[in-house]
Amino acid sequence: MQVLDRRKALAIVPLLRLAFRPFFLAGCGLALLAVPLWLAALQGALGDWQPAGGWLAWHRHELLFGFGLAIIAGFLLTAVQNWTGQPGLSGTPLAVLALLWLAGRLAWLVNLPWPLLVLVELAFPLLVAVLMARALWRVRQKRNYPVVLVLLLLTAADAIAMYGLAQGHDGWQRQGVLSGIWLVAALMGLIAGRVIPFFTQRGLGRVESVAPWPWLDGVLLAGTALVALLYVAGPAVSANAWIGVLFAVLAFGHGLRVWRWHDHGLWHVPLLWSLHVAYGWLAVACLGMALWHFGVTVNPSLALHSLTVGAMAGLILAMVARVSLGHTGRPLQPPAGVTLAFILLNLAGVSRVLLVPWMPMTGLWLAGGCWIAAFALILWRYAPMLLSARVDGHPG
Repeated sequence: MQVLDRRKALAIVPLLRLAFRPFFLAGCGLALLAVPLWLAALQGALGDWQPAGGWLAWHRHELLFGFGLAIIAGFLLTAVQNWTGQPGLSGTPLAVLALLWLAGRLAWLVNLPWPLLVLVELAFPLLVAVLMARALWRVRQKRNYPVVLVLLLLTAADAIAMYGLAQGHDGWQRQGVLSGIWLVAALMGLIAGRVIPFFTQRGLGRVESVAPWPWLDGVLLAGTALVALLYVAGPAVSANAWIGVLFAVLAFGHGLRVWRWHDHGLWHVPLLWSLHVAYGWLAVACLGMALWHFGVTVNPSLALHSLTVGAMAGLILAMVARVSLGHTGRPLQPPAGVTLAFILLNLAGVSRVLLVPWMPMTGLWLAGGCWIAAFALILWRYAPMLLSARVDGHPG
């Protein structure tokens, strides 16, 4: 608040005062719409309508580079103001960035000619990376340079997926998306490693938070980034014992973090247990991938959905719930229904991972229904906050 010109900041429409507002709203809105569309496409209920590359390509791309990247952009472009002491993106520039994201989503759905689709799609992640790099470079904040590197690698992964789309090569599309998913996992590990112990300490009134182990943080970041690169290069697509060892190390490291961060008091605080449970899904996903690479009869899609539904969407829901309260000047007490949203999202993960192998359509519809209900609850409770000014009268 000290880095802003108060008069100018308060003159901006509330939705465009900080990046978390439009991108949390848009990302959760896309999550709410994308799963019903995917389920309808599986049932053949959409007739001849086909997005770019078909519904499968759209599903795996948009829930990562549409939904996931919107929330990442909203969080990072808001957090960088606190990291650097420089004003965050707001007003017209923020509106242009949000419209660019929206243009990419519409371009996929209307099957825009691929040169235009590629241009619109890749402009957004690249611009987010440039904006973050510029903000960090101004104050030479080297500690957060890895965030920019991950964003640039995400742009490259998206480019590979788009090249596969242009060439009609499903393998390249899939490798680009899988690489992107694990890059997001690397970013999740990096950010969660900072905020979960801090949020837990503050939320429970503990004297100190759990001290980080820099060597573990480095292993998890580098190891997960290596997984992403192995997906691009190709080896990770097939079972490989050495890659299984890498995933086993990651599973142990994430599990060790969960154990170190645990505090019995967190189970009484929904804004805390939602974060811890979501992070636990990340360890489960790595374990599942390790078992598959070791030759155990486990469908790698189940491990992948542990990551995307349980960990990624779980952390997104928890972070949206907490960050939106804090940045709109409200007490850190979730509104009625939000705890149910956390429970429903985790039920969606359990259904998608454990029920689908035994009852495919029942599991998919249950997972989809829980997902839709969870994001509907979040939008119901948080859209008014995101669209209105802070309750304490401050900018932001």
